[in-house]
Formats: sequence, structure tokens, C-alpha cells
Amino acid sequence: MKRRKSSRVLGAALLAGSILAISPLASAAPGDEQGQARRDMRAGNVRPLREIEQRVLPSMPGMQYLGPEYDPTAMAYRLKFIQNGRVVFVDVDARSGQILSRH
Repeated sequence: MKRRKSSRVLGAALLAGSILAISPLASAAPGDEQGQARRDMRAGNVRPLREIEQRVLPSMPGMQYLGPEYDPTAMAYRLKFIQNGRVVFVDVDARSGQILSRH
């Protein structure tokens, strides 16, 4: 009985330790989106954000532009808009500038 309890405690401690070890890695990635976008642009892999905005903003008349997010894995920008309390996301391929989706 005592051995079973110590195995559970050890298992729980190992699980908690592994979660704590992983969480700094997971939280570090989203904070560097801007830096990764800059590196991708300098490497010639993606178009500048201003160019993407110049293509997309005119296609969203009457909507207030709230700002971008960059997904380095997908190499895509998500531009956020709002109108009358309704939020609209426009996903754009950062390499070509092509609109992928609006939702």
C-alpha cells in the first residue's frame, strides 16, 4: 500500500515537472511573432506587412482595422477588423499577399 502511494506521488511529481519544463517553451514562441516576421521578411520569404495591408485594407470598406498577427509556421498574417461590434479576421498568405480566408 505504501509503495503504491509513493509511486503515485512520484508519477504526479514527474508529470508536474514536465509540464513546468515545457510551458516556458510554449509561452516563448508567441511572443516572438514580430521578430520572426522581420527575419522572414529580411530573408525574402514574406512580403512586408505594409504591402499586405495596402492590398487588403481597400477591400474592407467601412471596417475599422484593429491590427495584424503573424503565424510563422503558416507564414500567414491574420488581419483583424471590426464593424458594428462584429469582428472579422482576414487570413493572408505572407509570401504571395493572397487572401486565404475571411471569417
